Amino acid sequence: MTSTTAPQQSLEDIQRKLASGDLPAAGDMIDKLLPEFSGDPNLAYLSALRYRLAGDPARAMASLSDLTANFPAMARAHQEVAVNSLSLNLPEQALEAAERAVALDGSLMTCWELLIPLYARFAPEKRDGADQQIAFLKSLPQELRTVMSYLSQDLLNDAERLCKYFLRDNKTHTEGMRLLSEVLTRKNILDEAQFLLETLHELEPENLAASIQLFHVMMRRQRFHSAYELAGELRAQQPHDDDQIAKAYAAACFAVGQTDEAGVLYEKLQQVHPTDHQIPISQGHIYNASGDRASAINAFKASAAIKPDHGDAYWSLANTKSYKFDDDQILQMKDLEQDATIGSVDRIQICFALGKALEDKHQFDAAFEFYARGNALKLPTTHFNAKQLSKRIEAQIEVCTKALFEQVGDVGVAAKDPIFIVGLPRAGSTLLEQILASHSQVDGTMELHNVLDLAKRLRGRDEAGQEDPRYPKILSELDTSLFEKFGQQFIEQTRVYRGDAPLFIDKMPNNFFHIGLIKLILPNAKVIDARRHPMSCCFSGFKQLWGEGQEFSYGLDEIGSYYKQYTRLMDHWDEVLPGFVLRVHHENVVDNLEEEVRRMLDFCGLPFEDACLDFHKTERTIRTPSAEQVRQPIYRSGLDQWRNFEQHLDPLKQALGSELRATYGVTLNE
Repeated sequence: MTSTTAPQQSLEDIQRKLASGDLPAAGDMIDKLLPEFSGDPNLAYLSALRYRLAGDPARAMASLSDLTANFPAMARAHQEVAVNSLSLNLPEQALEAAERAVALDGSLMTCWELLIPLYARFAPEKRDGADQQIAFLKSLPQELRTVMSYLSQDLLNDAERLCKYFLRDNKTHTEGMRLLSEVLTRKNILDEAQFLLETLHELEPENLAASIQLFHVMMRRQRFHSAYELAGELRAQQPHDDDQIAKAYAAACFAVGQTDEAGVLYEKLQQVHPTDHQIPISQGHIYNASGDRASAINAFKASAAIKPDHGDAYWSLANTKSYKFDDDQILQMKDLEQDATIGSVDRIQICFALGKALEDKHQFDAAFEFYARGNALKLPTTHFNAKQLSKRIEAQIEVCTKALFEQVGDVGVAAKDPIFIVGLPRAGSTLLEQILASHSQVDGTMELHNVLDLAKRLRGRDEAGQEDPRYPKILSELDTSLFEKFGQQFIEQTRVYRGDAPLFIDKMPNNFFHIGLIKLILPNAKVIDARRHPMSCCFSGFKQLWGEGQEFSYGLDEIGSYYKQYTRLMDHWDEVLPGFVLRVHHENVVDNLEEEVRRMLDFCGLPFEDACLDFHKTERTIRTPSAEQVRQPIYRSGLDQWRNFEQHLDPLKQALGSELRATYGVTLNE
């Protein structure tokens, strides 16, 4: 089967001929195009449609069989299966196909209308829901039904363009606003999506669909306390039990550290919905974060038992870092990865899980193949832009000069509370956080977004992609009194994450971009740069499938370039803000734990405490991939794992550049 796409004009000509009833001419065009463009799903769909219109449903079904197998997410193809199945007097097959179609595209009015008599015959309890959906679709303007269809086909630019066109004349149309926010969410423009949904929530607080959507955007942006407040508000408003709200509230409880309540809530949900494969996943994450490895593994296995093709169950097992898959599980995952009907997200998760499973068995070439495949599938779904990254770094270097800091002085708030841990993911930042949070005078929190949010506010809402954005240039233009105000806001806004200790940790790796801003608003803060050998750090990131963010990690060239730019900016901060950042190398922590602990405590102005050496005994919830690892004493086994894959890593070495290779003694393969 070829994979090329038929000319759009030809497809439109065929559609016109089919619509006008000129079936022979349409058929001739299709037959001429099929040998060259047999991999085009739209052409295959039109081919099946011409047989149905010609009164030959059996032949149409033969065409549709291949189409739905090769393109299982094509809603219109399943709709055609439903229509032809009814013609062939196969009502149960029609019901299955119609339900699959509307699950993929809720705007398919024809399919919903087909379902009414089928539900009346086979599933009367579903009839009301179908009636409600038909009434809802009929209430919408045609433009918005088309937007829904575009969304189902992942035509996000078309959906955004049409939705914005509609909203120009219908500015507060609630469903139009909700659909646009969905488009923005899927394009990962989450701040704008949240702004729209918050506006909609104010206009129509009883709109549950919009409120739940707002909740999920808040969770993706890790605005956990805001999401928790919203879920609590929805829970109080609903006089009856609502599964969406119950699941949202349970997830929010876990996110803000109320793990016991979250566990109780999920237990109740599981009793009501014993076949819901997502609930054990959530339970497993709670167990894993709390240090109950055995229960976490059992929960993830339970999810896979309920839904054997659920990729998240296998990746969650792998992501415990210590679970070992047996041979039967590996064969099962390999079969699933090859299954044409499996979803793209599930396939990516299984690829990463297989990489980990085969690495544990020392089958390093095979493991790399699956790591590389998972990354290759994931990278096109990300929004990482190397050129934009370089511009961001260059802007910080140009604006945040030694002269700027000398001119502005220490005008921010004088608080000494925060300890920022920055760097790259998988560089040992969670270990440093666990060590410091074991001190009696330090609270561990989570990855806080307050500094990132402030930077976005300064940048301006619609200017993130401009050649000359406002931030960081605006730092040299602001009234200096604002820096104290921003610092005070940071202290107040982060209070909710803290306990009673005088100091607290903000472990947001990406804050390395904004060390200049931190210095201006919190001149007495402490910043620790968690640094790890570039090959070890980058390859560890390459092997990791992240829940959200870190989009630079899904390619060896991408992550190597990112590491290079990160060290370039950190060198700049060292030059213009000498002594403001303490660099802690992960390898030194592993080799000389007590020495490095004393270094960090001295830097933070804290007395030495033995508890910091016994960090693995500290009881606190840890919601990162390193959760299990930092509950163990220091070990060296992970430092050089990248060498098992070195023959595949020249693209990474090249991206790091000759200077970093020389610094760390890394040589290219011959």
